[in-house]
Amino acid sequence: MADRSFLDWPFFEPHHRDFARDLDDWASGNLTGIDHADTDSTCRKLVAELGRAGWLKHTASPDGAPLDVRKLVLSREILARHDGLADFSFAMQGLGTGAISLFGTAEQKQQWLPLTSTGKAISAFALTEPQSGSDVANSTMTATRDGNDYILNGEKTWISNGGIADLYTVFARTGEAPGARGLSAFIVTPDMPGFEVVERLQVMAPHPLARLRFSDLRLPASAMIGAPGQGFKLAMSVLDVFRTTVAAAALGFARRALDEAVTRVTERQIGGKPLADMQMVQAHIADMAVDVDASALLIYRAAWLKDQGAARVSREAAMAKLFSTDQAQQVIDRAVQLHGGDGVRCGQKVEALYRDIRALRIYEGASDVQRIIIARQVLDQLRGS
Repeated sequence: MADRSFLDWPFFEPHHRDFARDLDDWASGNLTGIDHADTDSTCRKLVAELGRAGWLKHTASPDGAPLDVRKLVLSREILARHDGLADFSFAMQGLGTGAISLFGTAEQKQQWLPLTSTGKAISAFALTEPQSGSDVANSTMTATRDGNDYILNGEKTWISNGGIADLYTVFARTGEAPGARGLSAFIVTPDMPGFEVVERLQVMAPHPLARLRFSDLRLPASAMIGAPGQGFKLAMSVLDVFRTTVAAAALGFARRALDEAVTRVTERQIGGKPLADMQMVQAHIADMAVDVDASALLIYRAAWLKDQGAARVSREAAMAKLFSTDQAQQVIDRAVQLHGGDGVRCGQKVEALYRDIRALRIYEGASDVQRIIIARQVLDQLRGS
């Protein structure tokens, strides 16, 4: 890890610092030369390796204890700095089973969490629909009660790990109330009749993504996570934890871009002198360093508050995600600029980072959605005072 000084900040305890150093050492020895050409097989391999090494155990809580959000944040930051697909593989194990960890029955936890937390099963989080991304209340997929079963009909899209997952946490309308209050969450496996991967989606930074269709898919009522009509609450509670980790992944990308830029301007010469001697270049490096540290402060605050027992950290998580993902885009753009022509050359790390960062400003709540969340909380606080 190029800069470890942030581990001495007061947000972390000694076991967090030891954890970060151990993970960074492991990543340095195991995440080099990752093949991104076949994302399906690579993600399966990465999940298995992360599980064998014991890192995935931090993505689940079989005994009902709160997830250590600071460890999740550090994990994503460190893994993202080393390899984007490694970060993705780690993150989805937590996001996909987050509802089970937080609200699942003892049986559901015993069945799935030992598998996902050891890399023996891959998980997915199926919330987005073709007509409802940020607008979860507009979900139209239905789960109709039929005796002791539910019958699912509808589509989900932009589902990470779609097509390779062994279990999907699926949100569908059960109709207890209008809008968001009428959704429920279910555990679905791809071997169930009526489950179909309709389309594999290709994006600029390759990940396993798919559009899914559920056609009269029957599953027992015991597959429901939590109570009927609690789906929106479950989804928001999961995102309240993992939205901060998206910001941490962006921070990891930004840290790597800063490292690459510093190396570049130190080694590259112009007019017989290193680029680093130019005041304009120094200004870029300074701006990048400020953005990195400011992002880290917002991220670690949100994670620390959650670990202190805060019921919700929606405002803090939204601030962390909004600022960190937007500023990481700027940090990486500056790194590309400082690399000159090499910055846009395929195979260069900063070129890959440029593609990796863009989606983080969209998924798990786009940047403008985060602005709405922040503004509403600020205004509600003012009105309530």
